[in-house]
Amino acid sequence: MMQEFSGYLRENGEVGVRNHVAVLSAMDNCNGIVKKISSQVRYVLPITVWYGRTQYSDNGDLTYFNSLVGLMSNPNIHSVLVVSLESVSAKKLCTAISKKTGKRAKYIAVQEEGNSISAVAKGIEICTNLLSIASEVKLEKFDLSYLTIGVECGGSDTSSGLSANPALGRIADIVINAGGKVILSETSEILGAEHILAKRAINDRVKEKLLTIVRNIEMETVKNGINISEINPSPDNKAGGLTTLEEKSLGAIIKGGSSPLQDVIEFGETPKEPGFFVMDTPSPASESMTGLSAGGAQIILFATGKGNIIGSPISPTIKVTGNPNTVEYFGPNIDFDVSSVFLGLQTLDDIKVDLLDFLIKIASGKKTRSEILGDEEIVLKPVPLAI
Repeated sequence: MMQEFSGYLRENGEVGVRNHVAVLSAMDNCNGIVKKISSQVRYVLPITVWYGRTQYSDNGDLTYFNSLVGLMSNPNIHSVLVVSLESVSAKKLCTAISKKTGKRAKYIAVQEEGNSISAVAKGIEICTNLLSIASEVKLEKFDLSYLTIGVECGGSDTSSGLSANPALGRIADIVINAGGKVILSETSEILGAEHILAKRAINDRVKEKLLTIVRNIEMETVKNGINISEINPSPDNKAGGLTTLEEKSLGAIIKGGSSPLQDVIEFGETPKEPGFFVMDTPSPASESMTGLSAGGAQIILFATGKGNIIGSPISPTIKVTGNPNTVEYFGPNIDFDVSSVFLGLQTLDDIKVDLLDFLIKIASGKKTRSEILGDEEIVLKPVPLAI
């Protein structure tokens, strides 16, 4: 039987599992205006950022800019209002978003509106119109080939590598076999297990890209005088029974399933074909998930052992745990319980059926705990030099 979900068809042929109208800060000095607009118009999605001006690095401000474009290009976004202090940056963002996706992208520039009060009023008017248009989009049925799934972990413990992570891996294989895409992130949590992932690379070029991003992490830590083994595993990982980074990594890479590695992509880059991908991201969950959302992931599967509350405001984030204690005391933040696998009461093949069914429900509109509780964040780190 073909597995299907109910989603929203976009102009470029992609499919959203949510139908958001987003209000985006182009820079941090407009966050207040974005918050005021969203407080006055029901159902808009406020996306605020820190920094955003004079962000320079080896490739200029492209990483930051492309990440904002990627976030707004996610299929879960129907349309967007960009809020900026001046018009140049706002127009640049809107043009890039529309060119990439064909979706509606409007802007307001505070300086053009004359003051913040006028800007808020104009933003309310624009968002009202965009929401009215978005509400006309009808749900349609789609198969799993239209899905891009991000796989993430946080608060890992002994149960993670034995239950939650491999459960995510089973779903990853199902989605990929159906013609979909799966993205594994958190580069530092590949360290010590990169040789295993490298064997899955489809060619030497992809293998070398994987080994390069791992070497880059190792060189950066040495350059900055950091002993990575002292900070990763983190204190909660160690409290949960993980003793070394290699042990943590061996459990972490299982989230990506067993399919061939098609390519290694940059932070926020969108995979160009179906299959399994590794995205080069930092390990903190909020940053990593921001990259996944910018890369087009409509849903994020998030394995946790000790518990982690954060989710993406753009990509519904499904929290999965195999720790029976976490199910009990962290229950309000957990979406799916696989502790029966950890306790030996069910097999991974048993649980994958129920987890896939739950994923389809989320893709069809069921809310995740982080959506309901508002535990969601977008994090883009500043580049090394801001002038």
